Amino acid sequence: MLKTLSFIDLFCGGGFGARGAVSGGGNPLLALDAWDLAVETYRANFPEATVLHERIENIDPFQYSGLFKPDVLLTSPECTSHSIARGSKPGNEKSRETAIGIFPWIEAFNPRWVIVENVNRMKLWDRHEELLATLEDYGYTVNQMILNAAEFGTPQARKRLFMVCDREGSVMTGESLLKAHKQTIQSARSIIDWSGRFKSTPLYRIGRAKSTLERAERAIDSLGRNIPFLIVYYGTDYAGGWQTLDVPLRTVTTIDRFGLVTWLNDVPMLRMLQPSELLKAMGTNETHLLPAGNRRDKVKLCGNGVCSPVTEMIFREIHRIMESEYPVAVAV
Repeated sequence: MLKTLSFIDLFCGGGFGARGAVSGGGNPLLALDAWDLAVETYRANFPEATVLHERIENIDPFQYSGLFKPDVLLTSPECTSHSIARGSKPGNEKSRETAIGIFPWIEAFNPRWVIVENVNRMKLWDRHEELLATLEDYGYTVNQMILNAAEFGTPQARKRLFMVCDREGSVMTGESLLKAHKQTIQSARSIIDWSGRFKSTPLYRIGRAKSTLERAERAIDSLGRNIPFLIVYYGTDYAGGWQTLDVPLRTVTTIDRFGLVTWLNDVPMLRMLQPSELLKAMGTNETHLLPAGNRRDKVKLCGNGVCSPVTEMIFREIHRIMESEYPVAVAV
């Protein structure tokens, strides 16, 4: 049995990353998020953890340094100002700089491991090199990896930057992580609730947007009739606006994005994917509790999250590295 790796979770969201970390042998000590619904969700799922509802710049981490001794600092700084998902809105530098806010926590807790998760475009941030250099100044070897959650068994194609930093100098690459922990690819079909409890309406109805119909018709022209598929209902899409159910779901965002087209007596029917289905697309399941927020909030919780299987495999790899160094010390 592996030694438990205790961790502090900054920008913790609804705890999807923490769910994976726990599955990989982690134990959450302290978590922080500025969104009240995310904090409520995290507390519901990890009642043993201390969860703070506050912005990172308003917390002095040294007030907690005598209470917790984490092995890992798990962080997911705000990503909207790095992401193309924000559209044409200008980037918010204050949002970007939440990544810099992790350094007082490093000073306060001195963890061996620091994990920073963000969108790929964070590498284009003009302070990204400063972030790397500062982590190295604190004594960390920084391993930067672009990981696709689908390759770790998540039924979602979600590429994210993971910076896994180790004070003992271990090297971790995307290739080595996949070699040790690659999982079977899961399709979008696996997340669909086929019970019929979620009602669909006819695709062709008064008021349906022309662009929605065009996307659906492209899918029908390609697949034929009476084959279910997904359309991108809202948001920009560069792949025709639809996808089959036989590949992982495209990236879940913070808006209600995906519509499922099914057939009833040769009539195409449409409904949106439900939060419970998006939860599965994040690599967790309905045992992970979502609070009594509205539908929009639940979708946002998923879109802001970290896919659980990815953090699980990173924690498993950390265990493997530590066992190779100290086989007796980390075995119980």
